[in-house]
Amino acid sequence: MPDWEDLRHFVTLAREGSLSAAARVLGVDHATVARRVAALEADTGMKLVDRRARSYVLTDTGRRVADTAAPMEDAAFAVERTALAAKASQRGDITISSPPSLTNALIAPHLLRLGQRHPGIRLTLIGEKRAASLNRREADIAVRLSRPTEPGLIARKVGSFGFSLYGSPQYLKETPPSAFAFIAYDRSMDDSPQQKWLKAIVASREIVLYSSDLENQTAAARVGIGLALLPHFIGDPEPGLRRCTIASNAVRRDVWLVVHRDMRAAPNVRAVMEFLDDCLKDLRR
Repeated sequence: MPDWEDLRHFVTLAREGSLSAAARVLGVDHATVARRVAALEADTGMKLVDRRARSYVLTDTGRRVADTAAPMEDAAFAVERTALAAKASQRGDITISSPPSLTNALIAPHLLRLGQRHPGIRLTLIGEKRAASLNRREADIAVRLSRPTEPGLIARKVGSFGFSLYGSPQYLKETPPSAFAFIAYDRSMDDSPQQKWLKAIVASREIVLYSSDLENQTAAARVGIGLALLPHFIGDPEPGLRRCTIASNAVRRDVWLVVHRDMRAAPNVRAVMEFLDDCLKDLRR
């Protein structure tokens, strides 16, 4: 029988498409993934990947092995979820996946309260644009800006938030609308509703900065290089910024609290979900 850990690393490589992506998902370095794949090849006597200068490409045999082993991985995760949910305890490790802006502005400032209420729970916060997989236990609970479609997930809408254009008071006072410059997301966000709305407003005017980091956008708008499209929960409390009213009907995003159905009854998961619901309560106004 092949070593399961070797097989798990290979299946993750096959699914993610690169050593670095597989390493990130598995929480190891890329050399570990490469070593595990090599060990699986040695153990089975099969060539599973073609090693090229900058990538690993699955062989036909590798694709067949990955397809055969994928259900085994799903079953292993299902057993793990069931075992964790069966523990009647408000202790243990819980991982939350959430967009960075929501994590930084609305969740992280309240972590002390969770620690006081549930000192046995240890949190890992994943603040990233990528949607972590709850099926593969990359996270136990997710805060998402769209309703998930993956099987086995339960989602509840917990609020929504709007966007507006923001600039420094001096910039808005001294710059006519026809001369406004803008701060946009980078290309990784081109499919997002807020980026599409912003580009429609910009039209032929200048975009002076591209950044997917809202802290960078906020700082740039504050020093007066242009207008940034920010969530209200970031832009409104910022003393160095004011809303700009050159456009109406800006985009809104819904916020969903998501958990796998196998985990929803676990006491520590329920405690963290109640905490998150409280953190996001202002989004229901």
